[in-house]
Amino acid sequence: MERLPRWADVALVPLVSLTLAFTIAALIILAIGQDPWEAITVMVQGTVMDAYGWGYTLYYATSFMFTGLAVCVAFHAAMFNIGGEGQALLGGLGVALVCLFIPWPHWSLALLAATLSAAAFGAIWAAIPAYLQAKRGSHIVITTIMFNYIAASLLQYLLVNTLKPVGQSDPASANFPDATHLPALNDIPLVNLFFTKPVPANITLFIALGMAVAVWVLLWHTRLGYQIRAFGKSEPAARYAGINPTRIIMIVMILSGALAGMMAVNNVMGEAERLLGNSASGAGFIGIAVALMGRNHPLGVVLAALLFGFLFQGGAELGLWTKIPIEMRIVVQGLVILFTGALDVMVRMLLGRIFAAFRARAEGAA
Repeated sequence: MERLPRWADVALVPLVSLTLAFTIAALIILAIGQDPWEAITVMVQGTVMDAYGWGYTLYYATSFMFTGLAVCVAFHAAMFNIGGEGQALLGGLGVALVCLFIPWPHWSLALLAATLSAAAFGAIWAAIPAYLQAKRGSHIVITTIMFNYIAASLLQYLLVNTLKPVGQSDPASANFPDATHLPALNDIPLVNLFFTKPVPANITLFIALGMAVAVWVLLWHTRLGYQIRAFGKSEPAARYAGINPTRIIMIVMILSGALAGMMAVNNVMGEAERLLGNSASGAGFIGIAVALMGRNHPLGVVLAALLFGFLFQGGAELGLWTKIPIEMRIVVQGLVILFTGALDVMVRMLLGRIFAAFRARAEGAA
């Protein structure tokens, strides 16, 4: 297969994949008797053409940044963490315990404690499959998938039997105290000049962006990051160089789980302000697509998270203002995942042939 230039690999391959995904989505919309142009117009107007839409787009994107970064870190060590959903659920439990049972004088202290607690719960939940792989040879994909179901069941049990207030039928915790209320973007000075209406996007967005920078520094500017990437490229070579596989597996999965757990700060503490059974809302799985589309680079993850935030908010707008079913956003997400993940090689082969043809023509002309 023809090797693509760096710029084409980074920018052109995702762009072509997105174009193919949206083209097929447009054909599907046509097939159900709706107007694709109306669909894209409604999605754009409801997501990026006004501050209110941006507020929801950034809210969804914040969650996807955390889970995308979680997958990204694990991927560089050649591990596929499919357990972001469960780790985010347990992270939500950590947030709820801190917010409900410790009296906080100010939201800033509550935010710091909740972030650390969410990271700790997510890390602990990820450490168990990591240990099983490092010491017992269990496959990380299988164990992390199964731990998603265990986490969901455990959380439901705790909500129904322990955290649910007396007399409440809804399996959810009590509302968090007012002191733990996080500032939304419309509450932050200067930022509120743009976000003039209440929006769900909150200060957690800046934590997510900070984590993206931290992951970039870790992976490409530290000794540990070099060891992680070396281990991911070739475990036998890493062993020969003196890198301890058990140590790398445990550290990487703990970091990955911590990032996934921190997602809960955004939706549990920042938006719902109580713990719900479905608090992760599928963001753990979407993080896989975000990492794949972002080429497992923190900057790419941030951009891909914004795209999926656009799809989530745009899908809601479709269901509200058109006859196109809201489930169409799931179809579009699936197509994006299909072309950026499963069919990535096909796109590369197509572009490789095009580049080879242009190169041959240029050499012939010379």
